[in-house]
Amino acid sequence: MKKIRARDLGIPFEGEPGVHNAITDVPGVTVGYSTIIAGKTARTGVTIIHPRGAKDCTPVYAGVHSFNGNGEMTGAAWIEEGGFLEGPVGLTNTHSVGIVRDAIIKWEVKNKIQYQPWTLPVVAETADAWLNDMNSFFVKEEHVYEALDSATSGAIDEGNVGGGTGMMCYEFKGGTGTSSRKLPEKFGGWTVGALAQTNFGRRHQLTVAGVPAGTHLRSHTPTANGETPYERWDDSYKQDDGSLIVIVATDAPLLPHQLKRVAKRVSLGMARTGSIGGNGSGDIFLAFSTANPQAAQGDEKGISTIQVLNNDHLDPIFAATAYTTEEAIINSVIAAEDMDGHEISVKAVPHEDLKDVLRRYGRG
Repeated sequence: MKKIRARDLGIPFEGEPGVHNAITDVPGVTVGYSTIIAGKTARTGVTIIHPRGAKDCTPVYAGVHSFNGNGEMTGAAWIEEGGFLEGPVGLTNTHSVGIVRDAIIKWEVKNKIQYQPWTLPVVAETADAWLNDMNSFFVKEEHVYEALDSATSGAIDEGNVGGGTGMMCYEFKGGTGTSSRKLPEKFGGWTVGALAQTNFGRRHQLTVAGVPAGTHLRSHTPTANGETPYERWDDSYKQDDGSLIVIVATDAPLLPHQLKRVAKRVSLGMARTGSIGGNGSGDIFLAFSTANPQAAQGDEKGISTIQVLNNDHLDPIFAATAYTTEEAIINSVIAAEDMDGHEISVKAVPHEDLKDVLRRYGRG
């Protein structure tokens, strides 16, 4: 059954989305999931993003930004140093980063699609320990292979899927969300897409289309053991201890230092949903460009001829990044469903209540 998305509720957003309003609107990008829900304690999974599809290991220019670094993204050091992302990106829970990283290497070796003899996969995490027993290590190699091999283009699932299965967002059920923007031809016609794994935010911070929705939606708070209210905030200065991972893709021809600037703008999209980050939060963002596939090769002298967007034309890309990040985060919440888990039970955002709040502010 098709899940409800933010625009289905009439929530207004800036900019025009691509055909599927997903990161897969960027040509070549594919996404795959493995979702693990079993018993009372397994609520986790794996998300895989292939920048050029599963069979093409041609590197892409990339840039990384750590808004708040209480988290992990393997492979980031080489992206900072060399400017290239080589192979797929994996998203999972905090204690499964290692097995996802190792399984990606094994998969690349098996399929003979390593770009070079060594591989430094990019795998990022958010902690799902409230709904998932992370110390039981439910993610296995076969789950990583499932996500790698099942990746598709077009419309993709959101909410309680893949690495986002056991995540919370603004003390509602969160998870996986995506969105895209198609720029007008006068601004290059480029596509910018984002995929977010959301596990952050205090209820009172939640902002939807500029409306302080979280201050009105005070019910449906998480509960422990199905009875005791699980209160994670107490005043407006209490900050976050969750995490946000966002992967941004574009077909605009950008260099690594420009993509790092793009990754920084994810922070603005996060802020548009209400969060200002916290000491305990791991908010790490990666941006890559699918343009210039010849960049990693070069001629007999090692010289590559590439196209580069002038810095003076970056503002529409920056804006699209902030807007698509905002919508991807909200989509992750809107598409999510109630979940009982390891330590707590978490409710999905009540759609009708949210619509009522937005109407009060003239935004619904």
